[in-house]
Amino acid sequence: MKSFNGRVAAITGAASGMGRALALALAREGCHLALADKNSQGLEQTLTLIRTSTLSPVTVTTQVLDVSDRQAMEAWAARCAAEHGQVNLVFNNAGVALSSTVEGVDYADLEWIVGINFWGVVHGTKAFLPYLKASGDGHVVNTSSVFGLFAQPGMSGYNATKFAVRGFTEALRQELDLQRCGVSATCVHPGGIRTDICRSSRIDANMTGFLIHSEQQARADFEKLFITDADQAAKVILQGVRKNKRRVLIGRDAYFLDLLARCLPSAYQALVVFASRRMAPKPRTPVFETNDEPRL
Repeated sequence: MKSFNGRVAAITGAASGMGRALALALAREGCHLALADKNSQGLEQTLTLIRTSTLSPVTVTTQVLDVSDRQAMEAWAARCAAEHGQVNLVFNNAGVALSSTVEGVDYADLEWIVGINFWGVVHGTKAFLPYLKASGDGHVVNTSSVFGLFAQPGMSGYNATKFAVRGFTEALRQELDLQRCGVSATCVHPGGIRTDICRSSRIDANMTGFLIHSEQQARADFEKLFITDADQAAKVILQGVRKNKRRVLIGRDAYFLDLLARCLPSAYQALVVFASRRMAPKPRTPVFETNDEPRL
């Protein structure tokens, strides 16, 4: 797919971050849009930005949607095809983050992150795939993470979902190549992108004193790692689609961690443990009170 002009793209997580940036970039190229997010206010803001900053006459529809709801996703896909006449691209971009130890993580939190990060991608892929095939020229773009290539402590739920998206999408791409059906797939692995994911993430209390000093400090430190803006990320993703890439890395941090995992496929874990110990909160030395008078 060399041009997006006149095509129709469905984007989840379109209320902010990379989803919003993708919507704006595609609209500037004359691509019609079906946008979805759980955040209705953010969706309206994205719609306003498209209308005020895009000269191309594109059709934009919006849907307040929970991607973990399979029936809602299937209904939205059918609605997109009916309202736009066809669907050429789906960007399964919605995602959340969770910090917790494996031992201490609550099952409800695990179900929450798996429902959005993994099942949301599965629902979007399966719901839209028949319409992409019917268009004769389609593309599935699934957002994993650099942590779908490289694991870290305290993020087991996030790592698990992003590794799952990677495996799911790579298998999908191979099947589509075998079918020669006019549809392709790309897996996206962003590094630190300046989005709202940090503010919407969940940080379990068991992380305090183990890997972080406090939740507030952890969020501040996390945001310092966001070195790539969402507009640049969207540009890289769309270039990847044009070149029909199987994997798209975003940011120099993503390239570095990918290289580290390739060169040290298991040994990198020891390096992460070493670095985590150096950065983790140090136990305080207890202070003992005494009533003894000082001796001269």
